[in-house]
Amino acid sequence: MPLVPGTEPFSREGSATGILLCHGFTGSPASLRPWAEHLAARGHTVSLPLLPGHGTRWQELQRTGWQDWYGSVDRELRLLRDRCEEVFVVGLSMGGALALRLAARHGDAVAGVVVVNPAVTFPRVKGWALPALRHLVPTTRGIVDDIARGGVAEGGYDRVPLHAANAMRQLTRLLRGDLPQVTQPLLVLHSRVDHVVPPSDSAVVLGAVSSTDVTEIVLEDSYHVATLDHDAERIHQETDAFISRLTTREGRT
Repeated sequence: MPLVPGTEPFSREGSATGILLCHGFTGSPASLRPWAEHLAARGHTVSLPLLPGHGTRWQELQRTGWQDWYGSVDRELRLLRDRCEEVFVVGLSMGGALALRLAARHGDAVAGVVVVNPAVTFPRVKGWALPALRHLVPTTRGIVDDIARGGVAEGGYDRVPLHAANAMRQLTRLLRGDLPQVTQPLLVLHSRVDHVVPPSDSAVVLGAVSSTDVTEIVLEDSYHVATLDHDAERIHQETDAFISRLTTREGRT
């Protein structure tokens, strides 16, 4: 199935510091491309994969589940670990959930975590009905392009397949059990106004992880896809500072 132009994965070889970027549910690498390009320009080794079922049409996503999405980033992390001294994982929305699960499962193999508007819960009423509803109704309205800045798109689907939505629900339930195993330095950036993921999800993360090095930053001028919004430059700067502080602390530059 041909990819929608602009949704292609992105990678660059660079220093011994690797960074794995994870995009969100029904989105694409387009939502993180400027962030990935910025990190590559800083000299890091960067990998921004396209999650299975994304970047083509929603019917392809209907055939996938959370195991496929997580398996994809898990493989990318292992590949980065083979050629880098340290690897950071970062993510937006569901990509934040995937990054946190990688940190919980891989321990010291992950040097630090950066998440933007991480999705770690699912609406209770919708979640209760979803296991049955997905067999009756194939899709619902899309949740992409929640961006305050005009003229920007994240390259996502305008429909949400309910089978995949149920898999997303399963992932968030599993992740909440994993959060206490997250011990790495953590940077959480979340929008004051988000029409897709409630800011309380970031509070869930902050309250459940076991990390002692934790920074929370509120983004005042962006909606859900803050990586393409007015606060994108601040996300870049805060990520630079976070990674630089940790690599310097370990005696690397």
